[in-house]
Amino acid sequence: MHIQSSTALLVLFSVFSCFSVLLEAQLQLGFYAKSCPLVESIVRQEVAKGFKNNKGIAAGLVRMHFHDCFVRGCDASILIDSNSTNTAEKDSPANNPSLRGLEVIHSAKSRLEAQCKGTVSCADILAFAARDSVLATKGLYYDVPAGRRDGRVSLVSEVLQNLPGPTLNVDQLIQNFANKGLTLDEMVTLSGAHTLGQSHCTTIVNIDDRLYNFNGTNGPEPTLDSTYAAQLRQQCPQSSNDPNSVVPMDPPSPALTDVSYYTNILANKGLFTSDQTLMTNPITASQVSQNSGNQDLWFSKFRAAMVKMGMIEVLTGTAGEIRADCRVIN
Repeated sequence: MHIQSSTALLVLFSVFSCFSVLLEAQLQLGFYAKSCPLVESIVRQEVAKGFKNNKGIAAGLVRMHFHDCFVRGCDASILIDSNSTNTAEKDSPANNPSLRGLEVIHSAKSRLEAQCKGTVSCADILAFAARDSVLATKGLYYDVPAGRRDGRVSLVSEVLQNLPGPTLNVDQLIQNFANKGLTLDEMVTLSGAHTLGQSHCTTIVNIDDRLYNFNGTNGPEPTLDSTYAAQLRQQCPQSSNDPNSVVPMDPPSPALTDVSYYTNILANKGLFTSDQTLMTNPITASQVSQNSGNQDLWFSKFRAAMVKMGMIEVLTGTAGEIRADCRVIN
């Protein structure tokens, strides 16, 4: 009887401990209401300033948040600089030279350290900045729960292992997002972030070659719209290795958060294999069509998916640290 009672107490304690961990790990709306009440206002001002100077900053900040969360969770490990003993995430081919918006994060962090020293994490700044970028590009506002802490590890070797690349097919994409706790619908929804920004021609020609030698055929990918393919070939010649040559991800409206990304896919004008592949699965194809025809629906799903993505493997409580400089571990 004593053994049974002890076992029951142990089970109860284990359940309570797990519940406490879950509570501790939860992010909170208004996390900085008392400790740094101006945090979201300051981040929004810095995003607006960066966006005024360069409309592409918004896409860069959304992408940076995504790339951060998919590698070690949303811990701002993407912001850490490489040093003599370690090559960091920032210097992966997936991030260098395409990472944009770093100056916005660092400016916001500098102001926040002056306002409320040692209080606001770089990870939370990045999550707020991504939200404000969606807002700046005519998307809808959404509340961002906070309380993330910054990681102390950043390894270049982990980037390509975790990020969904431009050559993935639909099954690989579904598995990649599932590995991060995201559903098939959330995968299609978050793919819509490709409505913003640009891609380097070197990626289109050398990594995901849908223009010149698709699968060794010495020709374009057969489902790619011929007019769009001709336009891309003009913008991205096969012989060009210029790292500065770029094309818009969503030609009709590269600086607007809207559903034309999905309209492009329906017209066989997806830029990457990982975009057009959404039409090869009946479920994802149906969601592409649904999102294309109902911007309010996609906005609603996108807001929810961004919030959920921002909670991937977060560090909270006493885990990690609050970096004084986002580029350097304390």
